[in-house]
Amino acid sequence: MTTTETKPQTFKGTVVKTASKDTAVVSVSRYVKHPKYKKYQVRTKKYIVHAPDNTAQVGDKVTIVACSPVSKMKRFKLSK
Repeated sequence: MTTTETKPQTFKGTVVKTASKDTAVVSVSRYVKHPKYKKYQVRTKKYIVHAPDNTAQVGDKVTIVACSPVSKMKRFKLSK
């Protein structure tokens, strides 16, 4: 058997909200081609991220990494 290491998902985005303790909301945009009309569009999704000690501020460009669940909604943590 061969063992292969998989890298966790990583996304780059912008911090949108830091109202809660140890939590930030990060908006991640991606550029996607529409399957029927072949026009490119920007799709945005918000991720709730574990940010210990509220290190991120609104407007910061950050990298988030998938991790084991921290709470009901938090499945990512801040990397940079």
